[in-house]
Amino acid sequence: MTSENALAVRQQLVGDLHRPVYHFLPPSNWMNDPNGVIQWRGRYHLFYQYNPFGPMWGNIHWGHAVSDNLIHWTDLPLALAPTPGGPDEGGCFSGCAVDNGLPTIFYTGVHGERYEIQTQCMATSTDDLLTWQKYEGNSVLRNVPAESGQTRDFRDPYVWKEDDAWYMVIGSRIKDIGGAVFLYRSHNLTDWEYLHPLLTSDSKSHGALWECPNFFKLGDEWVLIISSHTGTSTASVIYFVGTYDNHRFTPVSEGVLDYGQLYAPLTCIDDQNRRLMYGWLREARSENEQRHAGWSGVQAIPRVLSLDSPRRLNMAPVPELETIRGQRYHHGPMVLTQPISLEVTGLALDITAEFEPQADGLCGIALACSPDGQEQTEILYEAAHQRLVVRKVALELHDVQVIHTRDIPHRLTDGESLKLRILLDASVVEIIANNRTSLTSRIYPSRADNNIVRLLGTKARLHALDIWKMTSIWQ
Repeated sequence: MTSENALAVRQQLVGDLHRPVYHFLPPSNWMNDPNGVIQWRGRYHLFYQYNPFGPMWGNIHWGHAVSDNLIHWTDLPLALAPTPGGPDEGGCFSGCAVDNGLPTIFYTGVHGERYEIQTQCMATSTDDLLTWQKYEGNSVLRNVPAESGQTRDFRDPYVWKEDDAWYMVIGSRIKDIGGAVFLYRSHNLTDWEYLHPLLTSDSKSHGALWECPNFFKLGDEWVLIISSHTGTSTASVIYFVGTYDNHRFTPVSEGVLDYGQLYAPLTCIDDQNRRLMYGWLREARSENEQRHAGWSGVQAIPRVLSLDSPRRLNMAPVPELETIRGQRYHHGPMVLTQPISLEVTGLALDITAEFEPQADGLCGIALACSPDGQEQTEILYEAAHQRLVVRKVALELHDVQVIHTRDIPHRLTDGESLKLRILLDASVVEIIANNRTSLTSRIYPSRADNNIVRLLGTKARLHALDIWKMTSIWQ
């Protein structure tokens, strides 16, 4: 699909109330994990899992888009497609990109009934990432380590360079134990030597299968991010922080990267030495609704990662997002005693807020509120329980009012104020509290006039609230 055709397809979906206007998503159809994110010759490239034939998972290719500023994106032709009779004939699953003087991508090729054969493949580009030539010797890595006790789940390569060689981690599991990440080494990118598990865990605490590992140095520490495909943990994306000596990783702390719809994050370094994180925002509506809409899946706004002194992963939307801010609305300081309807309306907003909660008080903001009060999304902080709550009130089948509540821990230190960054974009709500607690959510307002914003609070003080209307990146 040419960029002109892509824009034409996008125009056909402009009237979709639930379709974001400043987050990236393909012109139509299904998208999931970000892949192969890299900055090449000053431009940011985003590849992603893509089904060119419909808005449901399957027929997985690599889609491709490019940006000069991480905000405005241009659609490019498909980067990878399954090769009939090849190791990826069943799909080109997730992977990464590296600069070896020649742009090189690694990905998981799948084939066999129910994709049970998963091997690691390689491709290179000689024309600035526009087209890709698969390595004739694919697959470069075929066998699951024997200690895994299984042969099916072995995917999502993440590759980096150390002084002496290239290294790769693969997401997997150990049968009857839990998720695992396996470590490999190569001196030429084609011949890989298995070293040992980088980290394993039990299924009850961190899930039975780990996907999409990222392993990188951040400041003086090393960080491992995994997406837990199954399990009973409170969230599906987890990070570990620790030391890395003699190719052995020792975690000293861990945390939840996101408590909501964000999954399969992928990171890279740019020419400003920023560790950037991309992520897939999953839908929260039925398959029939996705088919009717003609699209599924959104990319989160890229975030800049850092670590604080307690070894917590901190994150913030890239500052480039501020370039598409429109009219600004400012409020505060004030004491909050009851809900206040604000003059700003809209479903594409960037919000920053700072509150001083009292011991038994509430504070927050309500978005996408309907004029009759039947629908709204409340983002609240309950100081007494030290938790962040998202309460969605919606009209669902036959106009029945349904309430969905999600609460997560967010402990403030003595004297620390509550700082919220909220990105509202149609059906997307990205929430980051104090740069360290992330909860992404999806909402599906039933009407275009569900666009009222209310300030909420009892026994709390608002220091400052700023709301910007956001412009479309596709105009």
